[in-house]
Amino acid sequence: MAVILTIAQQKGGAGKTTLAAHLGVAFAQTRRVALLDIDPQKSLARWFALREQLPAAKGLARLGFSDVSGWRLGAELDRLGRDFDMILIDSAPQLTTDSRTAMRAADLVLVPIQPSPPDFWAAEGTLRLAAEERRPAYLMFNRAASASRLRQGMAAEIAERGLSLLEAALGNRAGFANAFARGLGIDEAAPRSRAGAELAALAAEIETHLP
Repeated sequence: MAVILTIAQQKGGAGKTTLAAHLGVAFAQTRRVALLDIDPQKSLARWFALREQLPAAKGLARLGFSDVSGWRLGAELDRLGRDFDMILIDSAPQLTTDSRTAMRAADLVLVPIQPSPPDFWAAEGTLRLAAEERRPAYLMFNRAASASRLRQGMAAEIAERGLSLLEAALGNRAGFANAFARGLGIDEAAPRSRAGAELAALAAEIETHLP
């Protein structure tokens, strides 16, 4: 049965979809990975379509993909679970029935936030839903400055509230957006860059929390 990682956040602009793409490529180095896009905007589906147009000779990581949602979602998760080792779900920004299904199925819920109060406040509904479904949820800083008083303050507040925050974080680096725009993961576009190093550290830390 596949390990399921659901990436969820109610606030737009947190980088949820870009994160799903880059992590999918990273985990595909050692696992059979499928991406599942249940976000109505279908940005991950567009990224995958770009990727499918690239020459096979580029040596890209192989990924499965689906954008099935609605009443067929449960059956699609079962199907993907038989064929892949890991499923990464790009969840809907709203707390819909699909979001609850994706949360209930998850082995881990990853909640990306920029280190700012509005992002943290927006994450509260997602964290509450994960708690209701008894799923482990981890916040992570995305598009974050490496050191700032605001980031330090947000980390302290998260700790005070007894919530889980990953140590690894992704900076606000053009490399992530540039790779995504080409249908690539940062591991394929610039693995030795600072962005590549940050993504590798994040993936490694997530692995420690997976079954």
